[in-house]
Amino acid sequence: MATSDEIPAPAPESRFTVSPLTLATDRWMGRLIRIGGVGVVVAVLGMLGFLIFQVFPLFVGAKVAPESALAVPAEAVAFGEDEYGEFPFVVRRDGRILFQRAKDGKMLLEWTPVLGERRVTAVRSYPRTGLVFLGLSDGAVQEVRVVYRSTFDDAGKRTVEPVVTPLEPVAIGRAGLPCLDVWDAKGPQSRLLLVRQEEGGKPLLTAVRLTERKGLGGKGKITVSAPFVVAADAASVDQVLLPSTAESLLVIGRSGEVRAYADDGAAFTFLQSFTPFKGATDPAVAAAGLIFGNVSVVLVDRAGAQQVWSMYPQLQPDGKSLRRWGKIHDGEPLAGAGQGIYAAVGNKCYLAAAAGRLQLINMTTGTVRWEGPAPAAPLRQVAFAGGYDRITALTADGQLHRWAIVDHHPESSWRTFFGKIWYEGASAPAYAWQSSAGSDEFEPKYSLVPLFYGTVKGTFYALLFALPIALTAAVYVSQFLRPEYRQVVKPVMEVMASLPSVVLGFLAGLWLAPLVDPRLVSLFCAIGILAPAAISAGFLWSVLPQPVRRQVKPGMEFLWLLPFLALCAWAAWQAGPAIESFFFTVKDTATGLPIADFREWWRQTTGATYDSRNSLVVGFVMGFAVIPIVFTIAEDALSNVPDSLVSGSLALGASRWQTVWSVVVPTAVSGIVSAVMIGFGRAIGETMIVVMATGNTAVMDFNPFSGMRTLSANIAVELPEAAAGHTHYRALFLGACCLFLLTFVLNTVAEVLRQRLRERYKVV
Repeated sequence: MATSDEIPAPAPESRFTVSPLTLATDRWMGRLIRIGGVGVVVAVLGMLGFLIFQVFPLFVGAKVAPESALAVPAEAVAFGEDEYGEFPFVVRRDGRILFQRAKDGKMLLEWTPVLGERRVTAVRSYPRTGLVFLGLSDGAVQEVRVVYRSTFDDAGKRTVEPVVTPLEPVAIGRAGLPCLDVWDAKGPQSRLLLVRQEEGGKPLLTAVRLTERKGLGGKGKITVSAPFVVAADAASVDQVLLPSTAESLLVIGRSGEVRAYADDGAAFTFLQSFTPFKGATDPAVAAAGLIFGNVSVVLVDRAGAQQVWSMYPQLQPDGKSLRRWGKIHDGEPLAGAGQGIYAAVGNKCYLAAAAGRLQLINMTTGTVRWEGPAPAAPLRQVAFAGGYDRITALTADGQLHRWAIVDHHPESSWRTFFGKIWYEGASAPAYAWQSSAGSDEFEPKYSLVPLFYGTVKGTFYALLFALPIALTAAVYVSQFLRPEYRQVVKPVMEVMASLPSVVLGFLAGLWLAPLVDPRLVSLFCAIGILAPAAISAGFLWSVLPQPVRRQVKPGMEFLWLLPFLALCAWAAWQAGPAIESFFFTVKDTATGLPIADFREWWRQTTGATYDSRNSLVVGFVMGFAVIPIVFTIAEDALSNVPDSLVSGSLALGASRWQTVWSVVVPTAVSGIVSAVMIGFGRAIGETMIVVMATGNTAVMDFNPFSGMRTLSANIAVELPEAAAGHTHYRALFLGACCLFLLTFVLNTVAEVLRQRLRERYKVV
């Protein structure tokens, strides 16, 4: 029995007391962690808010505000204006041109044509170019050019002075017959002047070509060709549409038939005829107008139905593909009979007038950008400003009406980005991304569907290659490999994850793709033999005598497996050319001789394309970038399964593999799902590998030997060249927003699934 002297003294109370500094540090660290977590959430929401802020203007309609009308003479039948709309002019029926100041209506200048005994019987003006054409009573046409000369005084004040230059009348039509209408167009080599007359109640269209050559002094000499008759076979002429390029001509008859003619260099030859509203109660065309680009026309009947016809390649009965007019879609019906179709300049929008209403419509998408009331008096002429910021209309009651336009993204709509659209020049509706071209008439195409398709395609091939290797390697390393080797393998795999994607893309595009291209069959044979070879290696190992197998320590079996797999892969690689010669021999299109070429066999047999930089190369290299991430996380999840579960399973008689499949994998399944989803996020957001290892074309083709373009690669390639605030710029942000939401939704679903699996297989 211990004495009282042997009882230890109690520990001082201060030993169990936490210092105030430690408590304060713990308290503030907890707060910092909470603040950091909230900050991460706020940062993510802030990024999403910024993307939405950039994208929102794409889905805002046009804002059209009426401005004060300018009173002009009631006899005005045409008008024109300067670039800023400050000094418009109107042309009266008798050919007189009157200039007024838009701000206060003050008269600046009046010009009167000197025609002698001739009278003005037709007037046409082109407001943006300042050209006025006066059709005369004897069949001649006088061209009048209007320019605005700006001068600045010493104080910097600008003064604008209109200058009118009349040219000599040109005899075009049949002598003695008055001109009823006149048109002008500038072709690539010469200008075309077209007049309409009537002889004996029948329409007569006559044209001449004017070629102007500049001399040394800057003065031009105009050469006029002999007049020639156009569309003599037209039974009636109700409307004539002459494109600004003078390359074709559309004549609309009173019966609704549209006859198309093409310029062959000498005359206009008949191309085709069509009736847009065939089958309607009244097929007559009430209004028509060519859209910017001159290969599409909007037609409206007397009931308000709209149709859009365009020129595109069509297969003819003789098997040839020729550009012909065809209907591409029906527009939204107007409120009544069409009164006019007036095209904008620089985009595919047009103003439609019907039943006292005005509609600003985008021809390609069919969306109504704006709708408002029309002036009470009938419209005589309507023109858009060159910058698509103003509409000017001349009405029959002597008013010059104006509307200010704010429409930064006229081609934008939900259908533009996610719908199938029939674009000009295409043979059918399609999803297309093409943001730039070399001509002003080009129509941008911003469908994100091909980019979604390319993103899914690249991710699919990457995961198809990466997941089997990464997951099976994680199972083997965590459950079968000896610990001393595991300590080497896992750090090496983690180092692989740090390789820059630009280096991988460089190797894929400049080294791997050219290396694999001529040996594709050998590569397929080598990859295809690996699984059967591994199974065969396991079977051969199992039938070896026990004394032989005991010579190899547990976990060292890979010393037998790896050489066997390498030998089988080498044999399959060497057999590739023989297999290619036996199965993939086709005739060479150039020589007609048989050749063994899988690439040509693929083209001729499937009709699909073959690119050396294709999806398989991208999938292989992108999978190489995904494997370390999936492997590391999955291996950690498998290694953290409690040893008690493994030992209990083995004690009950289960084999090592049965234990892994029935106990370890279900217990670690939540971590495995997390690994797969993180790998998925790595693949779906990959940029540089896709840019450098594929053709980077936005095509919708699941062909493994074709390229693709992903959302992330598209942003990386085009954002540096996109003008800030432009539709192209915001469309790229829309792609970024969709990519953000896609990964957010998928990660959320994966987290919900992970939590459910964790609850299902949790260890009690």
